[in-house]
Amino acid sequence: MNVTTQIPSDITRKGSDYEVVSRVVELLTENYRDQPSLDVIAGELGESPTQLQKTFTRWAGLSPKAFLQAVTLDHAKRLLRQEELPLLETSYELGLSGPGRLHDLFVTHEAMSPGEWKLRGAGLTIRYGFHPSPFGVALVMVTDRGLAGLAFNDPGQERESFEDMAGRWPNANYVEDSAATAGYAARIFEADRWQAEEPLRIVLIGSDFQVRVWQTLLKIPMGKAVTYSDIACDIGQPTASRAVGAAVGRNPISFVVPCHRALGKSGALTGYHWGLTRKRAMLGWEAGKV
Repeated sequence: MNVTTQIPSDITRKGSDYEVVSRVVELLTENYRDQPSLDVIAGELGESPTQLQKTFTRWAGLSPKAFLQAVTLDHAKRLLRQEELPLLETSYELGLSGPGRLHDLFVTHEAMSPGEWKLRGAGLTIRYGFHPSPFGVALVMVTDRGLAGLAFNDPGQERESFEDMAGRWPNANYVEDSAATAGYAARIFEADRWQAEEPLRIVLIGSDFQVRVWQTLLKIPMGKAVTYSDIACDIGQPTASRAVGAAVGRNPISFVVPCHRALGKSGALTGYHWGLTRKRAMLGWEAGKV
């Protein structure tokens, strides 16, 4: 693996929205059964209730109370029930006419061939950069064919994030080039740039099974959810829920390929490679958009 630069230690300014929001999300997650009030949350964080409300609402489009309702287990169960799954195609069609498809309509994708994947990145140049995002520091990785990787980390964890991603394609040549990735970061996280007329091209680098799972994830509209068993049925392997879960966990293009919309059979959020708090934050952020 060839890397041409040092990994920056921290690009997120102190006091950024996500730094505050992530603390709120953690607090709500730990205490959601108590339905803590805004005053209680603000007191725990040493923040002004008024300022906390403004910051959180600016970030999520929802108040902390509404966000709490959007990420509880009951909400997750409702997401699953209202789609009448396991027909993923139904979920896909139901979202076409509403804002829930905004994020998905502008994504076009292709997959590398099995032969290319087996080379584990040999002959491939991947440019990368770290950028602020609504969900912490985003590591954006691109090839000449499109977006190939998107990962997240908290400030100070950039090296771990990079090594995790680079280990997936260890034979690639990695070049730090924030100028090349900045445009991708802006298009991913600025919702007003989600335009079907100007699609975001992504390239899926994985095994045939993984790619089929990731392509299925792309069918899930924003504000909706499916289970691992639904995905297994969609790809024609209904007994492969465990393998599907592993493939979901290896999704290299987080958020854009929405693995955060895959839930356990009971509606439980289960795990997330970049942290369960971040998964809850993504679901709540999306609830504010739809």
